[in-house]
Amino acid sequence: MNSGHRHPNHLADASPQEVDPADQWVRDPETGEFRLHLDGPPPPGVPAQGGSRSSTPVRPRMPRPRPEPGGEPPLPRGPEGGGRAARRKGGRSKPRRALKWTAGVAALVLVAGCGGAYYVYQHFNSNISSVEVQLGNEAERPQAAGDALNILVIGTDSRQGLGRDYGDEGSTGHADTTLLFHVAKDRSNATVMSIPRDLMVPIPQCKSGTKTIPGSARAMFNTSLGQDGRDPGCTWMTVEQATKIRIDHFMMVNFEAVKTLSTAVGGVEVCAAKDINDPDSHLSMTKGKHVVQGEEALAFVRTRHAVGFGGDLTRIPLQQQFISSMIRKIKSSDTLTSPTKLWTLADAATKALTVDSGIGSVDKLKDLALELSKVDTKNITFTTVPVLDDPKDKDRLILKPGDADQLFSMIANDRSLTEVQQAAAGSAPADPSTAAAAPSVPQVDAGAVRVTVRNGTGQPQQAAKAVTALQGKGFDQAGTGSNATVAQASTVSYPAGKGDQAAALAAALGLPASAAQQSSQLGAKDALVVVLGKDSLGGGTGGSAAAAVPTEAPKDLQRVQADDADVCAK
Repeated sequence: MNSGHRHPNHLADASPQEVDPADQWVRDPETGEFRLHLDGPPPPGVPAQGGSRSSTPVRPRMPRPRPEPGGEPPLPRGPEGGGRAARRKGGRSKPRRALKWTAGVAALVLVAGCGGAYYVYQHFNSNISSVEVQLGNEAERPQAAGDALNILVIGTDSRQGLGRDYGDEGSTGHADTTLLFHVAKDRSNATVMSIPRDLMVPIPQCKSGTKTIPGSARAMFNTSLGQDGRDPGCTWMTVEQATKIRIDHFMMVNFEAVKTLSTAVGGVEVCAAKDINDPDSHLSMTKGKHVVQGEEALAFVRTRHAVGFGGDLTRIPLQQQFISSMIRKIKSSDTLTSPTKLWTLADAATKALTVDSGIGSVDKLKDLALELSKVDTKNITFTTVPVLDDPKDKDRLILKPGDADQLFSMIANDRSLTEVQQAAAGSAPADPSTAAAAPSVPQVDAGAVRVTVRNGTGQPQQAAKAVTALQGKGFDQAGTGSNATVAQASTVSYPAGKGDQAAALAAALGLPASAAQQSSQLGAKDALVVVLGKDSLGGGTGGSAAAAVPTEAPKDLQRVQADDADVCAK
């Protein structure tokens, strides 16, 4: 992980030996075009026509003013004087067109803890830190939700390399701020769920490197990272176990990242509903809207004692407000059309992140960023896990029965919290009256569907109970098969051409549509095969299938829409 002691304005403070991004645009005299030279300053000689080097040394370039923060970089000069004179003679110059084109194609948005954007060039590959996480038994993990993406964003309170300014000097850091970023499989919407640091949860046994770290039946969520040497993989496993939502990747940022990223975008607009004076976070802010960056931005996302009830639950909406505002700022035209801002932001973002090895390269992060950038800001909903005060400790929290499971199920099964219909690509525009409706179930002749149910729950008699329930729903040809290997999630396997039957069967069992999977091992004359997993215990049809997926969020669920610029810290 990065030590986090880089100065947020390291580009502006660069030494004479460092290279200004604007200086890396080099004119090729053979083509007349400008190209981006990423590996350092241009070579001392300029190639002559025909590919040979000129025998005459090139005149050194005169110093040029550095760009102001947030402004455009000076245009590169070629041997023929391609600067303002070129614009006067021939309209828009080639370097101007090159910069505009580069800015347009490089605007790939990626939210990570406090947000970020990647100006994707191999130059940034060495900036990225990655961790090889160990996630235990694959069969015990939740089932994936098709092409949906679940990214765990961890904000660590590590003080390593930060001195005494933030207290607890040298602390390796715990999971101080954690968000589960769910992106719908059709990319129409996203849900960002905050997990309070004070939530009491079971923490499973996990491995960090060669070390096995014992679990705990009841502990603060934030100790899933850092405590006893736990790495982000331990936090990942804790979230999967508590929510039954399968995580695809993680990203981790520290205090320094908040400062550098907020500075890189030229500041983030936030709002206070009252004057705030918090000596613990060092935030002093008058009522109204402000643009914060650097130390002030960090103070804003850390403050809690001077707002609301003074706890973590009142700090979370501040963080959601900050991240929403950063998303809007990154997607704004003044960021996306500024090569200087894009370069600085990309450099800060790649240095700020620690990620899992599955996305530990610029190419993989670029692909992920492209997927995330498809979501319209107005369809990103921030929320918080429904909780209650812990009856055993007034300073701790527990999951709110019913409501928490309802929210987890919606996310696990790709249900939107935003009023937008999730539809297949190429379908007609969404009808608001059908927002967040469950997908339609194919109409099939249940009596003609042959079904074999196998018990993979580890508990006896579950297959027989499921068969009884299915026969009550018209699946007269349902029968039991041999026990299966214990599985975490239930599945419906079907041969080619029987997808509609499988979808109807999954719905009858209360399983998500993603539970139906085509199998090359089954032929046209084979029956559909249901394997009941541990998720089928304790609910659903006949007590033997997963509970029906909710289509509405719990009442009184806390929410912040990413496009709402009028949210203020209370």
